[in-house]
Amino acid sequence: MDGRLIYLMGPSGSGKDSLIEAAREPLQALNCEVVRRVITRSAESVGEDAIGVSREEFEQHRVEGDFALYWSANGLDYGIPVDIDQWLNDGRHVLVNGSRGHLAQALHQYPTLLPVLLTVKDEVLRERLLRRGRESYAEIEARLYRNGLFTAESSSGDARIHRLDNSGELSATVANLMDLLRINAVPGRT
Repeated sequence: MDGRLIYLMGPSGSGKDSLIEAAREPLQALNCEVVRRVITRSAESVGEDAIGVSREEFEQHRVEGDFALYWSANGLDYGIPVDIDQWLNDGRHVLVNGSRGHLAQALHQYPTLLPVLLTVKDEVLRERLLRRGRESYAEIEARLYRNGLFTAESSSGDARIHRLDNSGELSATVANLMDLLRINAVPGRT
């Protein structure tokens, strides 16, 4: 594969969807496709631009081999369409909104994957989650706790994980993402 898979991870509320949307145009200049995930939640749900399916539909897609990657998290199933393999083979880069818990399997399948962990200070993350209003205070605190565990684990573990802070202005995070991609051999169109 000539293209590079960019695997964006981060806790709920870290701003992954906002970053993806704000970086869409600069990513196109790098010959990078942005993937829409398939998720087992209703299409009316607030959040990322995803394809909402029922559990039965998701399972049918999985059995038929329609996903390059898939996982379950927080009571939902997530799938990355198999189209990414063709895009990568065609030399296009691909950005996916991935799962921290599925990173090892994704790295096994795509050894040149570029893992990017979007981080945010706990107080900023707590405020974003409270403002979003999808979870109780206890659920938010549990998310912050899990985030702390993952951050500590990845800090001492795999040096290949690139951290990108999104506690400040989104435009700065977009610029930092583009710099990170250029530094890590994600060339643009020639």
